Amino acid sequence: MDSGSARSRSEARPVLEAPDIARVLTRIAHEIVERAKGADDVVLLGIPTRGVHLARRLADKLADITGQPAAVGSLDITMYRDDLRLGPARTLARTEIPGDGVDGRLVVLVDDVLFSGRTIRAALDALGDIGRPRAVQLAVLVDRGHRELPIRADYVGKNLPTSLRETVKVQLAEEDGHDGVLLGEREDTGRDTTRPAQAGQ
Repeated sequence: MDSGSARSRSEARPVLEAPDIARVLTRIAHEIVERAKGADDVVLLGIPTRGVHLARRLADKLADITGQPAAVGSLDITMYRDDLRLGPARTLARTEIPGDGVDGRLVVLVDDVLFSGRTIRAALDALGDIGRPRAVQLAVLVDRGHRELPIRADYVGKNLPTSLRETVKVQLAEEDGHDGVLLGEREDTGRDTTRPAQAGQ
C-alpha cells in the first residue's frame, strides 16, 4: 500500500454537517417539549465545553417552540471525574445554574458525544451536590456506543456505531468556527486500544 492510500484511509470524514446538526437539534427540542408536556419546569445544563453551546442552542429552539424563555446553564464536572488523579491538572470550567435552581424540576443534561458513560456519571454526582431535580434526562448530539456504565441517552441526534480505533470529533461554530461531526481513525500510540480512553465520554 502506498503512503497516499494510507493517508486517505486515515483522513476524518464528515458524518454530520451544519444543516444536519441544526435539524437534529430542532428534533430533540420538539421531543423534549412533547415528553415534558411543555418546557416550564425544564432546565438545560450543558457539560463543558461543547455541551454548553448545544444546551444554549436547544434553549433557543425551546423558546421558539413554546414562546417562553428556556432555563439554561452549565455544569462543571472537573472535580467529579474518576480519572482526575490519572492525568495532568485540569482547568476548572464554571457551573452556572439558572436563578430558580434545579429542585423539583426536570433537568436535561446536554453533551456532545456519549461514549463510556463516565462523563455523565460524573455529571450526575455534580448535580446531586447542587440540588434534587424531579427527574434527570440526557440529550447528546452523537451516541458512539462502547458504554462502560449502565447509562442511556433519552434524546440522541445520531447513533454512530464506531470501533475503539475510531475517533469522533464534534466541531461547533462557537469553538471551531463551523459546525460538523467528523469520524476518523485513532493514531497508533502503542497504548492499549481495547478500552475507551479514560478521558472519553
